[in-house]
Amino acid sequence: MKTIYRKLLFLLLLLPFCAIAQNKVEGTVLDNTSGQPIPGVNVKIEGSASGVSTGFDGKFQLTNVKPTDVLSISYMGYTTRTVVVGNQASLTIKLQEDSNQLKEVVVQVGYGSVKKKDATGGVTALGTKDFNKGPVVSADAMITGRVAGMQVITGGGSPGEGATIRIRQGSSLTANNDPLYVIDGVAVQAGGINGGRNPLSTINQNNIESISVLKDASATAIYGSRASNGVVIITTKKGKSGDLKVSYNGNFQVSQVTNDVNVLSSDEYNTFVNANGTANQVGLLGSASTDWQKEIYRTAYGTDNNIALSGGVDNLTYRASVGYANLQGILLRDNLQRTTLQAALVGNFFDKHLRVELNNNTSSMVNNYSNRAAVGTAVTFDPTQAVKNADGSYFQWYRDPSTIETLAPSNPLSLITQQNNYGTSFRSIGNIQFDYKMHFLPELKATANFGYDQNSGVSYGDTSFGFKNGLSGSGYGNSYENTATNFNKLMDLYLNYKGTVEAASLVYDVTAGYNYQNFYNNGVNSSLNYEKNQTITNPQIPSNLNLQSFFARGNFAFADKYLLTASYRYDGTSRFTTDNRWAGFPAVAAAWKINEEGFLKDVEAVSSLKLRLSWGVTGQQDIGTIYPSIPLYQVSNSSAQYPFGGTYYNTYRPEPYNSNLKWEQTEATNIGLDFGFLKNRITGTVDVYKKETEDLLLRTFNPAFFGFSDQDNYNIGSVEAEGIEVAANFIPVKDDNWEWNIGGNITFQNSEVTKLTTTQANTPGLNVGGISGGTGNTIQNLQVGYAPNSFLVFEQAYGADGKPLDGVFIDRNKDGVINDKDLYRFHKPSADIFYGANTSLAYKNWLFAMNIRGSWGNYNYNNVDSSNGTVSNVLPANGEYLTNGTSDLLYTGFQTTNDRQIHSDYYVQDASFVRLDNVSLGYTFNQKANAPLIQLTAAAQNVLVISDYKGLDPEISNGIDTNFYPRPITFTLGLNVNF
Repeated sequence: MKTIYRKLLFLLLLLPFCAIAQNKVEGTVLDNTSGQPIPGVNVKIEGSASGVSTGFDGKFQLTNVKPTDVLSISYMGYTTRTVVVGNQASLTIKLQEDSNQLKEVVVQVGYGSVKKKDATGGVTALGTKDFNKGPVVSADAMITGRVAGMQVITGGGSPGEGATIRIRQGSSLTANNDPLYVIDGVAVQAGGINGGRNPLSTINQNNIESISVLKDASATAIYGSRASNGVVIITTKKGKSGDLKVSYNGNFQVSQVTNDVNVLSSDEYNTFVNANGTANQVGLLGSASTDWQKEIYRTAYGTDNNIALSGGVDNLTYRASVGYANLQGILLRDNLQRTTLQAALVGNFFDKHLRVELNNNTSSMVNNYSNRAAVGTAVTFDPTQAVKNADGSYFQWYRDPSTIETLAPSNPLSLITQQNNYGTSFRSIGNIQFDYKMHFLPELKATANFGYDQNSGVSYGDTSFGFKNGLSGSGYGNSYENTATNFNKLMDLYLNYKGTVEAASLVYDVTAGYNYQNFYNNGVNSSLNYEKNQTITNPQIPSNLNLQSFFARGNFAFADKYLLTASYRYDGTSRFTTDNRWAGFPAVAAAWKINEEGFLKDVEAVSSLKLRLSWGVTGQQDIGTIYPSIPLYQVSNSSAQYPFGGTYYNTYRPEPYNSNLKWEQTEATNIGLDFGFLKNRITGTVDVYKKETEDLLLRTFNPAFFGFSDQDNYNIGSVEAEGIEVAANFIPVKDDNWEWNIGGNITFQNSEVTKLTTTQANTPGLNVGGISGGTGNTIQNLQVGYAPNSFLVFEQAYGADGKPLDGVFIDRNKDGVINDKDLYRFHKPSADIFYGANTSLAYKNWLFAMNIRGSWGNYNYNNVDSSNGTVSNVLPANGEYLTNGTSDLLYTGFQTTNDRQIHSDYYVQDASFVRLDNVSLGYTFNQKANAPLIQLTAAAQNVLVISDYKGLDPEISNGIDTNFYPRPITFTLGLNVNF
């Protein structure tokens, strides 16, 4: 018994020592909003020198920790937290962004970077937390609706579909209006290539770290020759020092059609033909009931997977990733397979005086392009016919028992299954950059950047052979193969010097350098006619476009309150002759940090307040053709040879050229205000801009009997654009468990043609915007005093019942005759207002996010109704076949698709819309120490569209709605794992 008492007494004496025993504590540090791990976080024991940093997975481990110790967890940009250890062996710690430090965000600009609080130009910077969630495949889809003044409109619902991107309305009329894309320091070639799709989809979205959008002339002018339409700078992810880390991102997608074109059903069609057709046409009716749009569309599935490895030591870090996506389109057979490789290596040598950065982004795509002609023929094909005949062949309209009627629409299913269109493409973008801080003068840094953009592809296909299933009138098929190779080489050499003048409270940053870029393009187009067994080969003329520039920029900050930026770029292009080859592009900007003045410095409610003013000039020389100023001859193909003495000789024809072409120049001014209130719980920007483009590079008609073509390029005309942009973000709730963010932007814009050759306001102007339903018809017009591409139409007359009167139009000039003099300009395709709104709500491990965007004041020309909504469309005059029409026919009763009817303003329809673009819900699982971090996300894209537009989809980039590939609703289940 005494022994037991002694043991109990010993345990009681031991308890106080147990309370101060040493322990091991493990934990994970996460971002409170996204739930993602934060590497490099400092975790220290208060009052002690002991501390560690978190690894790539956000994990840390401390030894010799007492229960009474307090951990201090700190990281730049986040609020420092303190945690009492107690008896916890494993901790999950969430850090919240420190609003007071957000002004230290660094944004990428031309040939360098700048703190957001010190930026004088119009720049929007987006990071991984700002990107759209859900099934995005390209960089443009990540920022759709997120940037004031920037519109992103995809060309349809096909996977990897190209997009029209306009920053501040563009600057030209018929020259290129796309922004310049700079990927890891390489200004890449614009446009796509044979065998490829959206060029931005060649960069795996999982590898993108940040995207900066440069909008005003001060921000863009440093890029000079290619920056008149704005600049998009894409920076990919880099590695961080530490042990090898592995991350996996994958998702599974399901896409479905939610809307189709309103056409006559089988019953409606039967009734219409019996009531209005001839006996022969009634006899052509079938007995089936086929919804051709349902026949060509499907539920599409897709997967997108990416795995990345990163790590390194103090002076050398690396990151590498491989991705594979296999995405079906909703149109039968449509498919995209993409394989991407990314590598980034960053080294710091000689006591961090030499920094070497190596980047490479490579992609390979395999495409099955389903024949999009089926989208149109599914609208017009007779719904009373079966898909196939009794013998298994596709139903087609025949002129005679062995010849297909070429005027009739083809069976939509045969277009898809009997015509093959394939494409393969390869793209590699890479660079190596050396930054050397002089040992004798560390403030002086020399940079050499060598980059390339290699792009090659082939598109090929064939039409099935044999008259029973063939698609050509003769019954014979054909094949084609088009190849292209583009190679872009780049070199940047520049010096940067940063210094201070303490006596003047001046900090300055000066950069000067030289840029060289060369674009090589080559390719061959060939086709084989099976019937004639004839191959026609058309080699393209190899071309080189060379751009060279000298540039300089200075940033000056006085007393950390008054900022000044000045830049100048002197650009040369091989597109123009030596007399017009070079042009200079200056820019200047100033900013005033009002909140740093004495009368606001102690006002806690005002976190930041900065006024910006800028002016600058940028250039444009990209008009598509490489040699527009040089006299050239084009060699003929084999079908245009000249026979002489039994031998066939190639002929040559002169190409159009204009040796007087020179730079198109855009002058822009901008006034902006950046603000932050209540410790930056409310932040935003307001910008007002005006742009005027002179010496427009315009492709227009030659005078009669002049030149070698009916059209050529000229420097004529001018256009003005102006707008107001407002963007704001509000954080109404933010604590340990909750964070609610509300963001949005709205843009008001207007543009007008102010000069067009020597024309006055009452002259015809220049017709543009081709439409179907006739030969050579256009529906838009460029004219002084009107918005670019305004619709040129007749004014439709209406009856007492409000319905349009067939063939009756308003005599606007009251001369008693309806002719071209009665045409007028009616609305435009560009929006007066467009906007985007987003919200995210985080609660502990849950994250909900939603994006909405829309526009107002934009109009579409409904070419689907205008070319398929008349009696003559449904009942062709020759009476040898039948075609379906849109349901609009039952409302209008229009008889014929003639030149006047197709130009009726009835078809110019309001295309304003509101789109619920993305909805996502994510959950991050609480993990034990040394276990992988797991996050699941469910998302939906293109959830809902509200619009009065009568067509399939109101969002059409050029305002002409013709056989649009539907945008589907897409559901995604995503998985992120960090090891």
